[in-house]
Amino acid sequence: MEMMVGPGRPLFVLFGSSIVQLSFSNGGWGAILSDIYARKADIITRGYYGWNSRRAVKILDQVFPKDAAIQPSLIIVYFGGNDSMGAHSSGLGPHVPLPEYTDNMRKIATHLKNLSDKTRLIFLSCPPVNEVKLRENTSSYFSELVRTNELCRIYSEACINLCQEMDIKVVDLWTAIQKREDWSNACFTDGVHLSGEGSKVVVEEILKVLKEAEWEPKLHWKSMATEFSEDSPYDLVASDGKTTINPSEWTFHRDIQWD
Repeated sequence: MEMMVGPGRPLFVLFGSSIVQLSFSNGGWGAILSDIYARKADIITRGYYGWNSRRAVKILDQVFPKDAAIQPSLIIVYFGGNDSMGAHSSGLGPHVPLPEYTDNMRKIATHLKNLSDKTRLIFLSCPPVNEVKLRENTSSYFSELVRTNELCRIYSEACINLCQEMDIKVVDLWTAIQKREDWSNACFTDGVHLSGEGSKVVVEEILKVLKEAEWEPKLHWKSMATEFSEDSPYDLVASDGKTTINPSEWTFHRDIQWD
């Protein structure tokens, strides 16, 4: 992969199913991270609506070629919600049995770990669902969908256990989202996909991991260089009429002052 524009920045890739594909919609967590990391890292998505871990394994070499000239500094991975759906009698559909899901996530982790010595990983576990809202929003176009919070918990725990086994940073979304009292209505648009409020939980948890991780180089936004941040005579003039004010690190436009 050749760099299309410069200067080169660290590359962060969000890889997963619809929660990744939609992460720039409705105040999504991908959009929030892109704002936080403005002039520090390039954040791109490889999100695929409706996908499970079985499909993800099949395209790993295409999305993350091992011989790429530039490898990601950080990859945030999410699969599990679709895998956790109940099996359909036809054998069709997104369901992946739990042992295979764990094995697929291990394959994904192994491939990504081997991209480079500096490629860091964060996995997101399966978030909860609002079962009532989900039933209300299910279209008659679909055959019966079996999606329960208990299944989400089981697949979330499998992801967390695997990450602990492989020494991978993991965000327990199933637990984190349910810490909020009104989570079931506030954190989802349709019972499954994240609202702006749900995305804020994801961002907070990811930043917590990045801040605490003992990685070199550090990937927390406050530890990373800001591109073209030098003082300039072209900046806004200060009240003394003699100096300028450098806006490179300004964050007051944000509703939330992220840590």
